[in-house]
Amino acid sequence: MTMAGELTLPGEQAPITVHPDRWRAALPPDAWPDNFPLSGDVWRRDVFAVADAYRAGSASPRQLLTAVLVWGYGPIGYGPWRAAKSLDADPEGQRLAYALEEVSASAPDEDALCTAYRRFRDPNHARLPWLGPGLFTKVLYFVGYRRGVGGVQPLILDRVVASLLPAEAGVGRRNGWSSEEWLAYLRWAAEQAQARHTEPNALEIEVFYDR
Repeated sequence: MTMAGELTLPGEQAPITVHPDRWRAALPPDAWPDNFPLSGDVWRRDVFAVADAYRAGSASPRQLLTAVLVWGYGPIGYGPWRAAKSLDADPEGQRLAYALEEVSASAPDEDALCTAYRRFRDPNHARLPWLGPGLFTKVLYFVGYRRGVGGVQPLILDRVVASLLPAEAGVGRRNGWSSEEWLAYLRWAAEQAQARHTEPNALEIEVFYDR
């Protein structure tokens, strides 16, 4: 288990429960991450471990996306089918690698985060079917989050989170947010985290579990 996996989980209460046999049957063999749990319980730390391996060059973009989507969809029945469609549209992982180029090497700043977000939305560069902001911000979170560095950090923004954020977070209660809305949310979370002496992702996890 990686250091990132151990240290970036304040407030996580339970794993996501999945059906690994169903997922493995639906996805190309090359897309399944090495050493990914087959127990059916997937914690954030497990996805962070794949993200660490991706940044180190020992996991492919497709393996990274699989790990995020397994955790992101969880037990939802259509998850494996949609994940397969996303993977099939990027058979070499080039679009994913391009989208993540700015957030993979070091602690990404706001410009890098904005660039990555916009690339994921651009059909000419990195947009993939069934991979809207509610899912690609999960990819950005796992690849780009750096604990202990302070400031703005990439966080998940999906319909659940958006519906529970206060107005001052700057996010509309809908799907399909702009990069400016996402950055407004990240700045708000950074300010709240500093005031509370905690990590920005603790705010997102708190929102998620306060449903």
